[in-house]
Amino acid sequence: MDDANEKYRAPALEKGLDIIELLAEHGEGLTQGEVAKALDRSPSEIYRMLSTLVRRRYVVRSVSGDRYSLSLKMFSISQRHPPIGRVIEAALPRMRAVTRKAWQSCHLGMESNGDIVIVASAESPGNWGLALKTGTVVGLWNTGTGRVLAAFRSPEEVNYLVEQHRRAAGEPELDRAEFTEHLTRIRSTGYEEMPSATAIGVTNIAFPIFNPSGQVIAVLSCPYLERVDDLVVPSREDIVELYGDLANELTQLYGGTNPFAVGNG
Repeated sequence: MDDANEKYRAPALEKGLDIIELLAEHGEGLTQGEVAKALDRSPSEIYRMLSTLVRRRYVVRSVSGDRYSLSLKMFSISQRHPPIGRVIEAALPRMRAVTRKAWQSCHLGMESNGDIVIVASAESPGNWGLALKTGTVVGLWNTGTGRVLAAFRSPEEVNYLVEQHRRAAGEPELDRAEFTEHLTRIRSTGYEEMPSATAIGVTNIAFPIFNPSGQVIAVLSCPYLERVDDLVVPSREDIVELYGDLANELTQLYGGTNPFAVGNG
């Protein structure tokens, strides 16, 4: 099998993908020399690859011309994928409307080849809040979004997801027995409510969004922050109801059915 994989490799394509993945980790951009050094390639072959990526508009050069960074082309292409585009188009205005009632931020997360990616974000209307940037990659087993995306899959699908998953920054090693316990609990309640495993004082509340085939296509999550001042805002129980209702609404808009809807028997 290894020989077959080696036989069908595409070295030029792999170099281009290596550059794209490297630049994705450096929003400030990198020079040609820095890219060559990081990838242990010669400056000449990196120059040819960068020139092609610039010509195809996947990479842009800085005004000074000495640094390279990713353009928004890949993000734009991802939005053309019908399921993603339809979900985001339907979700964003509704997410913004609910954040104004909840005084809490919310996010929409999806799985892409094992990565758990935030594809839409709506910030709290207050002076402060916790919001993840669109495009952020989060953990599978240590986040509400990741756990809910895994919870409503078959054992075989969960195994495949775990195998495909690349750990996000700060994500601990998988404890499979503990992960399985979390998934079992989520299946029984229909959503996740957990202390954040990445920040103190945050409670992750996450709900599934189902497609017509009964598969989870996205997760609506809220990084709940409790206020202790005199401003009267919805309680955590209210937040669960508000975002649970929104997740159910998005499921219905997508033609799906959520048997775990908050409030349903």
